[in-house]
Amino acid sequence: MALTAGIVGLPNVGKSTLFNAITQAGAEMANYPFATIEPNVGMVEVPDVRLDRIAEIENSKKVVPTTFEFTDIAGIVKGASQGEGLGNKFLENIRQVDAIVHVVRAFEDGDITHVSGKVDPLDDIETINTELILADLESINNRYAKLERQARGNDKEIKAEFAVVSKIKPVLEEGKSVRTIEFSDDEQKYVKGLFLLTSKPILYVANVSEADMANPENSPLYKQVKEFAESENAEVIGLSARMEEEISEMDDADKKDFLEMQGVDEPGLNKLIRAAYHLLGLRTFFTAGEKESRAWTFKDGTKAPQAAGIIHTDFERGFIRAETMSFDDLNEYGSQKAVKEAGKLRSEGKEYVVKDGDIMEFLFNV
Repeated sequence: MALTAGIVGLPNVGKSTLFNAITQAGAEMANYPFATIEPNVGMVEVPDVRLDRIAEIENSKKVVPTTFEFTDIAGIVKGASQGEGLGNKFLENIRQVDAIVHVVRAFEDGDITHVSGKVDPLDDIETINTELILADLESINNRYAKLERQARGNDKEIKAEFAVVSKIKPVLEEGKSVRTIEFSDDEQKYVKGLFLLTSKPILYVANVSEADMANPENSPLYKQVKEFAESENAEVIGLSARMEEEISEMDDADKKDFLEMQGVDEPGLNKLIRAAYHLLGLRTFFTAGEKESRAWTFKDGTKAPQAAGIIHTDFERGFIRAETMSFDDLNEYGSQKAVKEAGKLRSEGKEYVVKDGDIMEFLFNV
């Protein structure tokens, strides 16, 4: 599947600190622009209390969470769309990811320089969004010029693509992102083929001070980011990247004690990871047993045979049916046997669309 969420932002907003916390991969950090040049890629486990509960019920000897990728992309500066600050390379790195995690600085600290000399989250967001919009506008103008003459012919595909490009062009010219446009399912096929930066789903991360980590709403800077995100129908997560990095290095006992002292029930990273996972359109089904309980990632809309193929190609090739129960039912009844006795175990066929939280056993014959 190999979908990845790219972490972007201006230099020195805490991107690499956050990436280190997420992956504990040790990405280079420095208090100057372009400390990150090549994108760092790290696999991250998806925290899921449902898997822990399934393993508890099944008394599983082994527990295997699912994973996905985060990519740490170098800081973008004003003029990136014209190649400033190695901009072309960075924009290409963004083009390769499937969703954007936009980190915005929402804390004051005189020891950490800001690339523009002042802490202004909305100005930071505008700087990056403008560069992405300008890069997309260049792509769209080139495509528009190529299609305009061809669309006078009878090719329905070219006409349909030209109509989509014509719909996008004025929105970009107004300084708005492509993701603010509503497209039909038919139009989405052409949008996807244009590989536009601002068509990618986005999640904003407000990097707040340590004092505000327990309740980001206390930060006026966080509230600015939240209000902007809501205007784009986007989600925002407030966390302290520096503290999250420290928490990620603690053992489980110290981590639990620290979080209790701070008055929070889990690290902010857990919320960020789950939000990015869902932003990518990823969902989770489970296999459960005494030997092993495991979480598996699937793309929203996947049917049962294709979900079986995620485990092994033979499962898909010889798919017969999927014995399926919901996590909620297993959690309520306390055992697979009790779920079955309650009539909650379902036999699902080839057309069944897998739901997040399904616990599945695949029957196959090859």
